[in-house]
Amino acid sequence: MAHLRSRRRLALAVPVVLSLTASLGFLPMTASAAEPAASAVAAADGPNLAYVVNTKSTDRHTIGTVTKAISAAGGTVVITYAKIGVIVVHSANPSFGAEIRAARGVRSAGATRTTPLVAAGTTDEGAADYLTAAEAAKVEAASAKTPESEPLEADQWDLRAIGADKAAKINPGSRKVTVAVIDTGVDDTHPDLAPNFSAAQSANCVGGVADTSAGAWRPYTAADYHGTHVAGEIAAARNGVGVAGVAPGVKVSGIKVSDPDNGLFYPESVVCAFVFAADHGVEITNNSYYVDPWLYNCVDDPDQRAIVDAVNRAQLYATKKGTLNLASAGNSSHDLASDAIVDDSSPDDSTPVTRTIDPHECFDVPTQLPGVVTVSATGVNSVKSYYSTYGNGVIDIAAPGGDRRYQIPDTPSKDGRILSTMPNSAYAFLQGTSMASPHAAGVAALLKSKHPWATPAQLQRLLKAQANNPGCPESYDQDGDGTQDAVCQGGERVNGFFGFGIVDALRAVK
Repeated sequence: MAHLRSRRRLALAVPVVLSLTASLGFLPMTASAAEPAASAVAAADGPNLAYVVNTKSTDRHTIGTVTKAISAAGGTVVITYAKIGVIVVHSANPSFGAEIRAARGVRSAGATRTTPLVAAGTTDEGAADYLTAAEAAKVEAASAKTPESEPLEADQWDLRAIGADKAAKINPGSRKVTVAVIDTGVDDTHPDLAPNFSAAQSANCVGGVADTSAGAWRPYTAADYHGTHVAGEIAAARNGVGVAGVAPGVKVSGIKVSDPDNGLFYPESVVCAFVFAADHGVEITNNSYYVDPWLYNCVDDPDQRAIVDAVNRAQLYATKKGTLNLASAGNSSHDLASDAIVDDSSPDDSTPVTRTIDPHECFDVPTQLPGVVTVSATGVNSVKSYYSTYGNGVIDIAAPGGDRRYQIPDTPSKDGRILSTMPNSAYAFLQGTSMASPHAAGVAALLKSKHPWATPAQLQRLLKAQANNPGCPESYDQDGDGTQDAVCQGGERVNGFFGFGIVDALRAVK
């Protein structure tokens, strides 16, 4: 399953959005450039940690006052995002968090990790099955009967499920629309991605500071394939090579946020990514991950509260500048509309502890943030994928993410997962809500192409309006053991499995 950590996502209903906003006192966005780093001597009597410090105001006086307090508390400023009042800090002072939270001008502050800045580990993006030469030849032979398709398109049941193959003949998407893949990096040298890749809108945001040097956005190694797979689902070109994306005419960029030591997506990197995307004219971002190290950030914890605050400020800034943000719902099969969820995976950068959380007070970031479109996953039969997180009033829309266990397509490979691009000119099958969100992002790009003046709010309404809702199933006992595997609440118009429905690319372009 793709990204059991890169892909646990959620969304929130309006009442939750309001309570989230009120509880954190989010700042209005003001125009101001990111300021250069200031230096300070950090206390050397504890582990060197990264922090986000969120100010009460974005005026120069407040930013200056807080910057001085950071230095006095033994912190070193990495970068100041004055436009949103977020300062990224490193400190080895074990009391830094408590000291800076008491400083004048600070709204919230907390550590963005539970281990020192230099950490060891490997990322687990799930099992990827690459096409063998024999399998590729089999698919290409099947495609030869339909010469208008891409060589491997016979295995792309997902495109046909949402009418993307037919939509491409009407409107493949505009070159004026860019979807940024905030992820593990994108291999822009892939022949299916190179024609549509926008280097000018790409960067490496790891650590919180954008690096736009040539190729900085590429994955560290072929093992960091997640972002490249996602990019292909969105905008793989119809060029007679490999596969096709949902919106093969739009541009795609890569903003890398995965840590090179452990593959985790830390808050400061994601803050950088949202701000960078907004400031570089990106219309849509795809977020197939959750912000580490907490699957759910509880606002009664000062560190986790600061993470929610910082990332939310960044994504709201992007929204205000015209960027629509989509995120995957998650692969934990959690009901986000329930009163309690057991989280036994956090923190994922040290030793996890089992805790029972209230999903109305503890938030998956960025999925549950205000205005972010939350996407659940379906299989070839338009049924919720067995792993997909869900929740009435939380899921906005659904899209193909694959289900190799219970929903097997009649394709050459008969693989129920999603086929897309991989680093080093390869292709492979993956499944997860990580794969569902980019399908929805592709449809959003088609809508933006047709309605270029649509705001993020209008685009979200259009995205929901074109969706087809199959309604709650009479039974969701996929393994046939007599027990419901999940309970779908809601009606035919909106429900917990599909939100407003499964996206429809053909309807989006008509």
